[in-house]
Amino acid sequence: MSLDKKQEQAEGLPFLGDASAKPNNGKPPKEKPHKDIRCGFWIFKGSMLQRLATEKFFVIIYGIGGCFLSMSLAYFNGTITTLEKRYKIPTKMSGMIIVGNDISMMITSVLAGYYIHKGHRARWIGFGFFTIFIFCLLTCSLHFMYGAGEDALKLTRQYGDFKNISEYLTTAHKEQKLCMTKESGCVQQDGTWVPPFVLFLGQFIAGIGISLFWTVGIAYMDDNTSKDKTPALLSISAFLRMLGPAIGYSLAAVCLRWYIEPNLEPLIKPGDPRWLGAWWLGWLILAVITFIIAFFMFMFPKELPSANARRLELEASGMQDPKEHKDLSISDLLRSIKRLAANKIYMYNTFATSFYLFGYLAYWIFTPKYIETQYRQSASMATMATGTLALGFSAVGVLLSGYIVSKYKPSARAMAAWNATVDFLTVAGILLYVIIGCEGSDQLSSMAISDSCSTSCHCEYVHYAPICSPENVTYISACHAGCTGSSKTPLGRTMFTGCACLHPTNTTSGSEFQYALDGACPVDCTRQFIIFLVVMCFLKLVGATSKSTNLLISLRCIEPEDKSFALGLGGLIGSLTAFIPGPIFFGWLLDKYCLVWGKTCSNKGNCWLYDTHSLRYAFNLTSGFFILLGGLLNIGVWYHAKDLLIFDEEQKETDKSDGKADSFNLPTKFQVVKVSKETEEL
Repeated sequence: MSLDKKQEQAEGLPFLGDASAKPNNGKPPKEKPHKDIRCGFWIFKGSMLQRLATEKFFVIIYGIGGCFLSMSLAYFNGTITTLEKRYKIPTKMSGMIIVGNDISMMITSVLAGYYIHKGHRARWIGFGFFTIFIFCLLTCSLHFMYGAGEDALKLTRQYGDFKNISEYLTTAHKEQKLCMTKESGCVQQDGTWVPPFVLFLGQFIAGIGISLFWTVGIAYMDDNTSKDKTPALLSISAFLRMLGPAIGYSLAAVCLRWYIEPNLEPLIKPGDPRWLGAWWLGWLILAVITFIIAFFMFMFPKELPSANARRLELEASGMQDPKEHKDLSISDLLRSIKRLAANKIYMYNTFATSFYLFGYLAYWIFTPKYIETQYRQSASMATMATGTLALGFSAVGVLLSGYIVSKYKPSARAMAAWNATVDFLTVAGILLYVIIGCEGSDQLSSMAISDSCSTSCHCEYVHYAPICSPENVTYISACHAGCTGSSKTPLGRTMFTGCACLHPTNTTSGSEFQYALDGACPVDCTRQFIIFLVVMCFLKLVGATSKSTNLLISLRCIEPEDKSFALGLGGLIGSLTAFIPGPIFFGWLLDKYCLVWGKTCSNKGNCWLYDTHSLRYAFNLTSGFFILLGGLLNIGVWYHAKDLLIFDEEQKETDKSDGKADSFNLPTKFQVVKVSKETEEL
C-alpha cells in the first residue's frame, strides 16, 4: 500500500484511488477532493486533528483571531502618544503612519478577493495572521534598537546626574513658565526618520493581514457554513472581535503604568507629562498569541468536510452546477466589475456603508479626545468610557441581533428597513450630542490670553501650563499671566506671584500682589458627561444590531463566483471613500478650532485647547450629515431588496413554486469593512 493510502486511511478518510483507475460499473467516480478536506499540514496532521475541522471550531478560532487583531490596532492607538513623545514624531506624521494599513488594505482587497477564491483560503487567512505577528515584532523592535532614550533615563534614580528632582525641575523648567526678560530659545527636534518608517512599514504589513482576514475570511466562513447558521455564527465571531478593543486599551493602560525601563526606578509619577510608559511590553504578548492563532488557522482544510458533503449532495441532485470557477483573466475581472456595478442592491449597500463609515470614523478615532475637551475628563476616564463601557453595549447589540435574526428569520426588506432606521436613530443621537455641552468647558475655552500684556514676557515657546486666578479665570501659563515668581503653598501647590497681566479685583493693589495657582480653574461637567455616556451607550447598542443584518444582505446579493471579489472591491471603495480621507478630514476639522498650539521650532506642534462650543457643532453636525446620507441610501437597498432571499427555507419555497431549484443564487459584499473597522473603535 502506498504512503498516500496509508496516510488517508490513518486520517479516517476514504482513499479515492489512482486517477487512472477504471470507474466502477462504467460510471465515473464521484469527485471527492480528499486532500481539500484534510486538516493539518506538514507533520501536524492526523485523525485527532481531523475532528477539529468543524464549523464551530473555525468560527471560534476566527473570532478569537479577530479579537487579537482588533486588540493590536487598539493597543497601537492607545500608545501612539507615548510613541510620539519617545521618538519626537509630529502628530501629522502619526496620521500618515496610521493610514498605512488602509493603503495596503486598498491594494490587497481587490487582488485577494479575485485571485484567492480558488486557493487554500484557510492558509491565506493564516498568512494574514502571520503578517500581524510581523507587525507586532516590527513595532516593538524600535525599543530594542534605540532603548528608552536619554530623556527617560535621566528621570530615573539610577541615572545619577542629580539626586534631587525638585532642584532639577527648578533649574531646568520652572523659569521657562515665568515671564522672561529675553527671548527663549526653542529646542530643535533631533529625531530620526527610521522610527516613523518602521512604524509605517508595520502598519502597511498589518493592512495586508486585515484585508485577508476580512476579504477571504468572511467568504470562507459563508461558503463553509450552513446558510441557516450564518447569522448566529457571524454574531458569535463579531462578539469575540468586539472584545478586542476593550482588552487592547486595558492592556495599553496596564503597560503604560510601568516605566519604559521597568527595572529602573523613576523619579516622576505617571501623571507627569514627561512620563514614558512601557509601551513595548504589550507588543511582545500580542506577537506570541497572534503567532499561535496563525498556526491554528493553517491547520484548517481548503474545504470543511461538512461543507464538502453539502456541496456534493447539491451537485448530485442537480441543484448546483459543479463547473469550475471562471478563468482568472483581466477580461473576466472587468466583467465582474461590470456585473457588480449593475447590481443595484450591492452598489446602494456599498455606498451607504461608505457614507456611514465616513461619518462614524470621527467617533471611532476621536471620541476620547472629544470627551477630554468637551467634559474635562482625564485621559484614563475617557479611554475607559470609550473602550470598555461603550463596547460592552455594542457586544450586547451584536448578540441580540444575531439571536433575533436566527430565530425569526426576517426578510431582506425588513433587514434593510432596520438598517435605515438605525442610521436615522444615530443621527438623532448625534443631534443630542450638539445639545449636551458643558458651559464651564465653553467658558474655559475663552480663557484670558492677554496677548498685549504678555508680549514683553516672550511666551512664544512656553508650553501650555494653565494657572487659575482668584477671579476663577484660567490663563495659558504663568508666563502669559505675566508672573515673575513662584513659591509653594502649605498644601504643596505652586503659587505664582507678581502676575501683572491678571485682572485685579482690588484696583488699588499693584501687580506684585497679584497671584495665581497652578492648574486650570475647576470645571464640573459630571452631569453632562453622564448624559453623554447614556446617549452614547444607547447608540452603541442600537448601532450594533445592524451589523449582522447589513452583512447578511451583502452576502446574499452577489453571485457565488463574485463573492470574494465583491468583498475585495468593497474594501477598495471603503478605503478610497472613508478610511483614508475620513481621519484626515476630521483631523483637519479639529485643528481648525484649535486656540492654543504647543509651538516648536519646526512646526506648530499639538493643540492644547479647543473652541469647544464651535467644535461641538461642527464636529457632530458634519458627522451626522454623512450618516444621514447613508440612511437615505439604505432606503434604496430596501426598495430593491424585495426579491432577495436570505435563508435556505426561502429559497426552497421559491423553488417549489417555480418548479426548479437554484439555491445558490446567493451573494456577498463589502459591509464586512464596516464591521471590521467599527470593532477597532476607541
